[in-house]
Amino acid sequence: MYDRILLPTDGSEGVDRAVTHAIDAANRYDAELHVLFVVDSGVVNAYPGDEFVHEFEGVEQTLEDVGHEAVDRVREAAADAGVEDVVTAVTHGEPHEEILRYIDEEDVDLTVMGTTDRPGEYRRLLGSVTERVARRSSTPVSIVKTTVE
Repeated sequence: MYDRILLPTDGSEGVDRAVTHAIDAANRYDAELHVLFVVDSGVVNAYPGDEFVHEFEGVEQTLEDVGHEAVDRVREAAADAGVEDVVTAVTHGEPHEEILRYIDEEDVDLTVMGTTDRPGEYRRLLGSVTERVARRSSTPVSIVKTTVE
């Protein structure tokens, strides 16, 4: 049913349940598991002016390092669960746009995304990458919720 499953991750605890779900689905369908981390260009470009350059030098590299660590943790968890066909990627850009691009380019059949259940005001202010992907994806998106306590 599914040959390629995508798990976008930001490395946070909020995606732990989604990781488990994606690994289980990859096992169940004998599917290739793709793990994607997007270095948010909005965060990298949020530091204007020369006065901030020295203070925030290396932000992009730090975020890339976090991304590589996040996808490697998922790869290890997948291997421990018997999923050997894992593809990892760290890209740069607007997260929802990069995820949607990846879905199309890699011919992903199912995307598994974690989301943290946050208060309405917070969600209205910042929006949700998961919501944007779910609305715009041409393939199924499984949303795995985690509640903030």
